Amino acid sequence: MIIEEKAYWVWLTLIQNLGSRRIINLLNKYKKPERIWNLTKEQLMYVDGIGEKIAENITNNEIKKCVNYHLKYIKQHNIKIITINDKLYPKLLKDIYDPPVVLYVLGNEKILNDVSIAIIGCRECTKYGENMAKYFAYNLSKRGVNVVSGLAKGIDSYAHIGTIYAKSKTIAVLGNGLDMIYPKENEIIANKIIELGGCILSEYPIGTKPEKVNFPARNRIISGLSNGIIVVEAKKKSGTMITVDFALEQGRDVFVVPGNITSLNSVGTNELIRQGATLVTNYEQVLEEMLIDGYSK
Repeated sequence: MIIEEKAYWVWLTLIQNLGSRRIINLLNKYKKPERIWNLTKEQLMYVDGIGEKIAENITNNEIKKCVNYHLKYIKQHNIKIITINDKLYPKLLKDIYDPPVVLYVLGNEKILNDVSIAIIGCRECTKYGENMAKYFAYNLSKRGVNVVSGLAKGIDSYAHIGTIYAKSKTIAVLGNGLDMIYPKENEIIANKIIELGGCILSEYPIGTKPEKVNFPARNRIISGLSNGIIVVEAKKKSGTMITVDFALEQGRDVFVVPGNITSLNSVGTNELIRQGATLVTNYEQVLEEMLIDGYSK
């Protein structure tokens, strides 16, 4: 589809508090987003999960007027729009409980269905965590595995950097719109990701700020895109552990790098190992467990 034909899909992502599950329910009932565009408030309120407030948001003409601005920006900045009905939509992601109905993508969208592994962990990581993130990212990406992470400070950044050192492809999933890189200091990493054939993506339309509430939802995409995840460092309660929960719900392999038992950054990781997650100390073990690149159990 050309960009203009996806206008109705863009519109759906602009509607406040609608969410992917409600959009999917609407699409199951009405099949095409343009049919939803023409519904009245009264018609919408007959749909499960659509109350008066959300029906008002859907029929808000001010939101509809914003679509052309978004389409213009998307076209000018070479952002691809991949809907849940498109062939390029990641198959693994489509099978999760609440897949995003639209992905906005900068860079090489063709890698989204390749074998991938997420590398996640603390923002305030130790030097050990930095080295481990780079080690696993470098060696796995050298063997054709896409590395997925969230472009955040700490382990996310070092996972992307390890892949960049390998001159390989990595996927960064943002918790904000593609009109900005957060944190700003990672713009250099973001540019290098695209230069080397990777991509940056988000379910959020341009103009969406990196609000705290967006990141747990972002995390389900990181694990959902991936065949498995590697946890490098994680505190007992953290966004990393939320991603682990998503990965387990989605049936993904969970690998854990053991950490120093005296470090707060290793409390979460070591507890995951105690609970039965797969301990890994080298990249070959990950390849063997995932039956990748000729390795076998």
